[in-house]
Amino acid sequence: MDQTDLSLKAEVSLYYDLHVPAAAKGPMPLLIAVHGYGAHKRYMMREARSVVPDGWVIASIQAQHQHFRQTDDGLRVGFGWLTDFKPEESVRLHHDFVLQLIDKLGKNGIVNTDDVYLYGFSQACALNFRFAFTYPDVLSGIIGLCGGIPGDLDTNDNYRNFTARTLYLYGDDDEFYSNDRFAEFESKLRARLPGLASKQFRAGHEITEEMREEIRSFLIS
Repeated sequence: MDQTDLSLKAEVSLYYDLHVPAAAKGPMPLLIAVHGYGAHKRYMMREARSVVPDGWVIASIQAQHQHFRQTDDGLRVGFGWLTDFKPEESVRLHHDFVLQLIDKLGKNGIVNTDDVYLYGFSQACALNFRFAFTYPDVLSGIIGLCGGIPGDLDTNDNYRNFTARTLYLYGDDDEFYSNDRFAEFESKLRARLPGLASKQFRAGHEITEEMREEIRSFLIS
C-alpha cells in the first residue's frame, strides 16, 4: 500500500535582524520589514533603515525557503516565503513569525506593541496583506510595494476588513504585473481598506528613491 504526503513535525529556526536606536528611551514604534522572493533579511534591513524615522526599531525577517539564485557574481543563496506546495502552511508560519516577534519585543520592553507597521516588497506584499486581514487589530499600518494581493481575498471567510493606515505603491513598467492588474489590485484593496493611500510611479519592479520618499512621509505623518 502506497501512502503519500505523510509528515512529521520538526522545529525550524526563523531568523531576523534587529536595529534598535542607540539613544532608545522606552518602548518605541516597530517597523517589520519583509523581503521579496530571492532576497534576504540584510537587503530589506538596508531598505528599512533608509526610510524609517528616528526613534524606531526595525526587525527584518527572513523567509524559511532557501535556494540558489544566479547573480552577476555567480550563485548566491536567496530566500522565498512560499510556493504552490501547501502554501497555507507557509502562510501560517509567516503569521506565527510576525506574532511571536511582536510579542517577544513587546515583553522585552523594546517596542510599543500598539505602534507596529509591516513593510513588504514583491512576494511579501500579498503575504503581509493576508496577515493584516487575518489579524486586523495587531498593526497600526502596512506598506506594500510592487506586489499582488491575496488570491483568496474574495473567498477566505477568515479575512476581516483592515481599518488602519495602508500605503500601496507600484510602478508603471513592472515586468511581473501589468498596469491593468495593478488597477485591479488597487480596486479590490480599496473596497476593504478605508485607510488606503496608493500611488503609481515611473518604475519597474523595484524600490525607487521616489517610493522611499513616499514611505518616509507616510511613517512620519
